Amino acid sequence: MRTLAIGDIHGGLRGLTQLLERAKVNKDDKLIFLGDYVDGWSESAQVIQYLIELSEKNECVFIKGNHDIWCEKWLQHGTAPPVWLYHGGKGTIESYKDFSKGDKQKHLEFFQTMPMYYIDNQNRLYVHAGFTSMHGVKEEKFEQSFCTDRTLWEMVQTMDKRIKKDADNYPNRLKHYSEIYIGHTPTLRSHSYEPMNKANVWNVDTGAAFTGMLSAIDIDTKEIFQSDTLPKLYPDEDGRNG
Repeated sequence: MRTLAIGDIHGGLRGLTQLLERAKVNKDDKLIFLGDYVDGWSESAQVIQYLIELSEKNECVFIKGNHDIWCEKWLQHGTAPPVWLYHGGKGTIESYKDFSKGDKQKHLEFFQTMPMYYIDNQNRLYVHAGFTSMHGVKEEKFEQSFCTDRTLWEMVQTMDKRIKKDADNYPNRLKHYSEIYIGHTPTLRSHSYEPMNKANVWNVDTGAAFTGMLSAIDIDTKEIFQSDTLPKLYPDEDGRNG
């Protein structure tokens, strides 16, 4: 059995299905999705429907991202703040035009069951963005950090590679977990189209919301699988603003 960590999808159903096909995913594989399933390309609602059906075939973990929180609130209360509309929410609302009230309720319940983070039996942490507590995620006082924090990734990018985990100046945040898998901050910002590793953190968001690809990584072998770039799969669309 493999365990694959999968980066931010952002409404790119074509990228998701292509990625799973290229990775030759079968029913024995465990899939851990790192959040942000919606907002970007035109098939956000269709992505959620696909993931619900996928979870009936495979063992899946769906971490909640910041865009998922916006969509969840819209499905529950009908509220659409301007910041969400600007960052892909308008397209997500449009993608739901042919979904029934019952369908939307099932999607809402799907969002509501998503955890903010997941720790596996080998003490590997999976979280959408990051966390700020030096004592680990269970002591995090600001739950929003799980969806929005970029300081974890910024910190490891500046670390000297020679610093070992048992060193006094190794960041306490990192000592709690054997590995940490995140999304949220596209690796395109570091001019990389592939998942990146710094210290014990793996960033699997390879910019599928923009000009990048959707990526998955086998957490044991570190084999990487990728879709085509999303603009290639959606040639008539612009993806997410901002």
